[in-house]
Amino acid sequence: MKGRVIALDHIGGREAAALMEDGRLADFLIAGGDAPRPGTIFRALTDRPLKGQGGMMMRLPGGATGFLRKARGLAPGRAMLVQVTGYGEPGKAVPLADRVLFKSRHAIVTPRAPGINISRAIRNADLRDALLEIAHAAMEGSDFGLILRSAAADADEKGIIADIAAMRRLAEQVMGDDSALGPELLFEGPGPHELAWRDWPAPDVLADTSGAFADHGVAEALDAFLNGPLQLGSGASMWIEPTRALVAVDVNTGADTSPAAGLKANLAAARALPRALRILGLGGQITVDFAPLPQKDRRLLETTLRAAFRSDAVETALVGWTPLGHYELQRKRERQPILELLPK
Repeated sequence: MKGRVIALDHIGGREAAALMEDGRLADFLIAGGDAPRPGTIFRALTDRPLKGQGGMMMRLPGGATGFLRKARGLAPGRAMLVQVTGYGEPGKAVPLADRVLFKSRHAIVTPRAPGINISRAIRNADLRDALLEIAHAAMEGSDFGLILRSAAADADEKGIIADIAAMRRLAEQVMGDDSALGPELLFEGPGPHELAWRDWPAPDVLADTSGAFADHGVAEALDAFLNGPLQLGSGASMWIEPTRALVAVDVNTGADTSPAAGLKANLAAARALPRALRILGLGGQITVDFAPLPQKDRRLLETTLRAAFRSDAVETALVGWTPLGHYELQRKRERQPILELLPK
């Protein structure tokens, strides 16, 4: 169907959410396993520094371990609040940050970063002034900082005030919790349904009853990413195969043997890659074997890649070309690979 649909359902007992735009799968979320979700807040204990890495191993509840970057000068045994920033590689510590954020659809409360800020995506000067007035009134008497997100531009004043108040209360509760000194879970990060409400654009249709995925063709759309190569048009295709060390991407021109076949396939792959990685939940090191193309066309391909990833929500560093002619990326592990989570 035309328009934007958010479908909320379950797969194999796991909570899941799908964003469909004009009948095409634009994003997909599914609840992970036992690993703590990004956004989870712990009271953790500093354990031991990792020399040469500028980080500190942290003790989490249940005997789990985390890794806090940029943690110089911390003594072992200190209790501190930390937040999960992503999923660690198999067998490695949970990635943590000491900059704790409380994020909702319209507002982000920043206890350790004072000041009121408005998303740069909101450019209307009058609207920015109105939002600043709302924010200052809602945060009066608090030392915490606040960021109003771009979604606030289309929200009513009551909704924004309620959102700020909820995040402020949560922040005050968590930051003021000093009931124990040992490792403790203080706040669990959001699941797929909450993330869909928080981060995805407002839909034309919200389907949240059982069978929503079947009603809106989510399973069929997922098959295009999970079974065989992703079709790019004109016979071109792209294989995305995770290995233990990295994610390998192979771009093929198919039956097209025209002089521009390689460039066309590569540009189509560059535009499709952020969405594919996002839906598949893949991160870490990514190596792309683009179809052969002349050196002079590399700049156009790089420009297309940068434009495609600029609008992607997952932090990705475009590293560049290797001596063998592959292109490398480094992508934050904000999600778990869905192949590990879907029923076999």
